[in-house]
Amino acid sequence: MNIIGPDTLVFGVDDIAACTQYLIDYGLLPVRCDDTGGRFEALDGTGVEIAHRDDPRLPPGLGTASMLRKTIYGVADAAALDAIATELCRDREVRKLADGSIEATDDMGFAIGFQVTARRSLTLPAEPLNAPGAPAQRAPNIVAVRDDAVLTPRTLSHVVYFVPDAAKAEAFYVERLGFRCTDRFTGVGPFLQPAGTLDHHTLFMIQTPPFMKGCEHFTFHMGGPTEVLQAGTRFVEKGYQSFWGPGRHRFGSNWFWYFNSPLGCHVEYDADMDLHDGEWTAREAPMGADASQLFLFQRRDKWAPGGPPPAGAKAQ
Repeated sequence: MNIIGPDTLVFGVDDIAACTQYLIDYGLLPVRCDDTGGRFEALDGTGVEIAHRDDPRLPPGLGTASMLRKTIYGVADAAALDAIATELCRDREVRKLADGSIEATDDMGFAIGFQVTARRSLTLPAEPLNAPGAPAQRAPNIVAVRDDAVLTPRTLSHVVYFVPDAAKAEAFYVERLGFRCTDRFTGVGPFLQPAGTLDHHTLFMIQTPPFMKGCEHFTFHMGGPTEVLQAGTRFVEKGYQSFWGPGRHRFGSNWFWYFNSPLGCHVEYDADMDLHDGEWTAREAPMGADASQLFLFQRRDKWAPGGPPPAGAKAQ
């Protein structure tokens, strides 16, 4: 089944104003925004929608503290949409909505939707790099760092679920929807890639007790590691709390920086994820700090040589 990846994540939140400001400060573009909620998009049209948790238009909650109400996947065409509906109708209700999309629930109770993808094709340069021994990617006198850089997320990358039964959850996405495992943390959960993308994963699942079921985090791809670091720095300067990062993951190789959010989950910036095709063999490792990241930085306030050592540094 030609599922590309998540087009939209839908949240039912407590504080519309705080979530609206958060998503705009994160860098998403508000395409609809009022006191009932809104839609906030990346450059390719993927995005996040919010409404008040009591809005009757939302799918039911998960019965936990999670605010995620629905993950809407984009598919390649109408034939893929029909194939998914036919497959899921075998053992569960599949609802066809007025906009032509379909809606069901997965085996963990998460609401999932499918639509012919609304993603717009992007033609943008990657973050350029100059390295000895390789052709220069930036011409002479073109600087890499700009204080006025516009840092807009490019596309919705992935979502991470807390699930009470990772094996059962994985089986649904692999056997029913054509995802495949690209890597795995032993006893924790799989990184899953749908058939319509080469991205290392668009869904990762972590085994947790039932009361934790929900969304752990979601993230959008940025243009490169400098964008992750610069966007994250701006976010901290706006008063948002860093949770984890910046650093670089091992599985997927993506740069990351996670933040706390009023959406009941963490929100990440990421960049430079590995791509895998059918020749790839999934790896497996125990969950732990070394397996989770290649390296991890800790943000400090800016410092200049000649001044007192930055907080936490040891004087020589």
